[in-house]
Amino acid sequence: MHHADAGCESSIELPDAVLDYRAHWIDSEPADALLRELIDATPWTQPEIRIYGRLLAVPRLVAWYGDPGVGYRYSGLRHEPLAWTPSLQRIRERLQGETGQRFNGVLLNLYRDGRDAMGWHSDDEAELGDCPTVASLSLGAERRFDLRRKGGGRIQHSLVLGHGSLLVMSGATQHHWQHQIARTSKVLQPRLNLTFRLIQPRPT
Repeated sequence: MHHADAGCESSIELPDAVLDYRAHWIDSEPADALLRELIDATPWTQPEIRIYGRLLAVPRLVAWYGDPGVGYRYSGLRHEPLAWTPSLQRIRERLQGETGQRFNGVLLNLYRDGRDAMGWHSDDEAELGDCPTVASLSLGAERRFDLRRKGGGRIQHSLVLGHGSLLVMSGATQHHWQHQIARTSKVLQPRLNLTFRLIQPRPT
């Protein structure tokens, strides 16, 4: 897996946020192979969430990989980790080397086409700690990633996340900003997103 050219790196200037985007963090051929491998080999689930008393399936497929005992709560349910695969472990080691951050889990979201989406949210669960670093690797179809201030209704920044790209969100980003992947009728191909995180041990 190749390093991105320095010219492909960009820091995104938003107040109260630390965002670093690398357009070609993984070259297209290894990214193609990784996308195929993970779509085929991952034991995908589609959790249901309760909205206004009704159980609805989330509009995407998910999987959680992590160190032993590192469970993660998403969509209102606690998920025990799947064991790291060799490919995911290699990506984690490269990320840790480049960012200087430790990661003990990765959430995979598979958007099967443009009808699959992720609503407005922040990665600010208590188990991620105060100022979490979340490293987000995108594979497959390009999708638009929108950001808005917490409490605001207007999209203030959008970024197209391309195949093999990496977006690292750190500092106070999750305190002040929300993000979404909106539905679109234009995208017919799948997109896979891997978000690496550090889950803090819960106080006993």
